[in-house]
Amino acid sequence: MSQFALGIDIGTSGVRAALLDAEGNVVGMAAAAMSDHASDFGAGSSGWQRDPAVWRATLAAALAELGRSHDLGAVAAVAVDGTSGTVLALDADDVPVGQALMYNDAVADPAIPAAIAAHAPRESAAHGAASALARAIELQDRPGVARILHQADWIAGLIAGAPVPGDESNALKTGYDPVARAWPAWLAQTPLRTRLLPPIQPSGTQTGAASGAFGLPIGATLVAGVTDGCASFLATGASDPGDGVTALGTTLTIKLLSPVPVFAPEFGVYSHRIGERWLAGGASNTGGGVLAAHFSAEQIAALSAQIDPAQDSGLDYYPLRAPGERFPIADPGLAPRLTPRPAEDAAFLHGLLEGIARIEDLGYRRLAEHGAPPLRRLRSVGGGAANPVWTQMRLRLTGAEAAHAQSTEAAVGVARLALPHLDP
Repeated sequence: MSQFALGIDIGTSGVRAALLDAEGNVVGMAAAAMSDHASDFGAGSSGWQRDPAVWRATLAAALAELGRSHDLGAVAAVAVDGTSGTVLALDADDVPVGQALMYNDAVADPAIPAAIAAHAPRESAAHGAASALARAIELQDRPGVARILHQADWIAGLIAGAPVPGDESNALKTGYDPVARAWPAWLAQTPLRTRLLPPIQPSGTQTGAASGAFGLPIGATLVAGVTDGCASFLATGASDPGDGVTALGTTLTIKLLSPVPVFAPEFGVYSHRIGERWLAGGASNTGGGVLAAHFSAEQIAALSAQIDPAQDSGLDYYPLRAPGERFPIADPGLAPRLTPRPAEDAAFLHGLLEGIARIEDLGYRRLAEHGAPPLRRLRSVGGGAANPVWTQMRLRLTGAEAAHAQSTEAAVGVARLALPHLDP
């Protein structure tokens, strides 16, 4: 009987599920929108993205949809990814205590990030008011809190029918030390009650077994997952040191597969651990949002056709929508540089595209400066990846070889972690 690996992606607005066969081919996909279930729990028009009951209902809907076209009884291994840094509190009966705090929720009390900064090493990803650790400290004061979990941990526990360990990727922004592979001692010096945190296992290792919930077979291997961003990287097929993936969405994010971790907070560089491999990278405030502030998608396509990607624009832009940059320059006061503006729109767009490409190139060079391998092969995802002129420009500036992204679905990427657990 054929076996499947199942990947479940819990996104900001929906759940996607992907089935892979033993050779890694995608044989089935299904999706469900959280908004379709918001009113079932009184969430109304707001707050439903933070409601664990909505997550659960949307997961059930996505798997039911997948089960209508494929035999879920053939699922032998399951892995889950969640939005990075999203955390929730549970009581002693494992019932959620209020709504979750999402990856982009910042705590209002300035004493919390200050207390973290007083004890966390400079390279920790737990710094700041919008870190998962800051949110965990805020959550612990809700009445009756007995445990704090990451979104992916909780979903995996629903599948197992019991608590399961979390993974090293989702735990990173809560203060987990991926080098020592442990919750560090300095956490106990912060306001966090560390007994609330889950045990952690390496991504890709077995954490439990399915209980029969959601139509999945009893005993299917449950595998520690990753964050949604890391899952999207894995989906592309990038697998060798020096393989990079650039996400060209509203902002620009890069990740590079490295045999060693890279931490350089002064440049906004951090690393996720996936088994014995590392994903080094960072996120810039530049990207498609800057382009959209000046041109429509139709205009960008038409004007790009007038640009020679082999030629420099002659403009020295650092495209940002507002002051402030995270990576590869970490400067909250960095001003956008968008002048002089040529009279011709095509020349202006040329400068914008080239400016973003130079930031991308600087980002990969920053990683190499701090111990990562140089960029060798580049895969691109996101809306900007569809612009062939920009792609040629970016390849020229980075000196990288173009590689095809096999998939852009996080559910496919996290399913790849479950593949080794299929029977040979």
